[in-house]
Amino acid sequence: MEPNQTTPKKRNKAPFIIAPIVLIAGFFGIRALLHSLAYEATDNAQIETNAIPIVSRLAGFIDSLTVVDYGEVKQDSMLISIDDREYVLAVLQAETDLANARADLANTEAGLNNSLSNKQVTLANEDVQRTRLQKANDDLKRDEGLFKDGAITQKQLDDAQNNFEAAQKQLTANQRQVSYAVSQVGTSEAQIKKAQATVETRLAALELTKLKLSYCNIYAPVNGKIGKRNLEVGQYVQPGQPLMTVVNNDKFWVIANFKETQLEKMKVGQEVSVKLDGYPAIDIKGKVASFSLATGAKFSLLPPDNSTGNFVKITQRVPVKIEFDDDSKYKDILKAGLSVKVDVKVN
Repeated sequence: MEPNQTTPKKRNKAPFIIAPIVLIAGFFGIRALLHSLAYEATDNAQIETNAIPIVSRLAGFIDSLTVVDYGEVKQDSMLISIDDREYVLAVLQAETDLANARADLANTEAGLNNSLSNKQVTLANEDVQRTRLQKANDDLKRDEGLFKDGAITQKQLDDAQNNFEAAQKQLTANQRQVSYAVSQVGTSEAQIKKAQATVETRLAALELTKLKLSYCNIYAPVNGKIGKRNLEVGQYVQPGQPLMTVVNNDKFWVIANFKETQLEKMKVGQEVSVKLDGYPAIDIKGKVASFSLATGAKFSLLPPDNSTGNFVKITQRVPVKIEFDDDSKYKDILKAGLSVKVDVKVN
């Protein structure tokens, strides 16, 4: 090597590495800052829908099943059929009881007609007897005058007196018959009311047995999918026993839990961007629908009580309901319970 020859200096590469990192970090930092100024975000959010439990209303053995685990069902489609023979016989018995009650009502109505007719007859007889009594009274007065004049004998006067007294007694008897006929009419009317009440009771019993018979077939209340079935043909079920759950797939929404410090600028109707953790490339649009009137802690099994003296201030979260603009486009990927990230545009 020649004495005046110098070795080349090694170029420092650190600036060329650090500078791009700083620029990239600055870019993402500025973007995050701008995003935080325009949006309120949380990843404490889940998709929700209605999960409707299917419950048996009566006891019996399962006759047939038309669903499988996690199978899709349509609204009003039959899910389960319970053996209905016992309930069919109950309906027949109730129909027979109703027919008997209606026959009894017809008999009491006929009895009332008879009582009314008898009442009219006794009233007519009473009128006739009053006429006879009046005639007997007139005859007696005339015979008394004739007897004073010596025109008739004592026997003739006695006969007139006896006719008058007999007519009086007959009128009294007719009046009693009228009273009895009136009471019979009242009794018949009361019996009709009782028979009508019996008919109404039997009719209600028939409707109840028909209603119970209808419970033997259990239908889907909404469109959706069921969870695990846990049922088999021939299994005995009890009233109130949960059989399965139908998860509604017609309507989904998001419940996002925002910190109380994020609520200042949030309002109903603001635009929302929802991204599913399982499908991060899909951006679903929605709107803020409503705010809960209580924090999540207030709905817990043991809500906090700050009056006990061990108070520690913790930032609370408030549930916010977010509805999708068009959730029908994403029915294939939306599932209740999925975690999502929510961005609410506040500026």
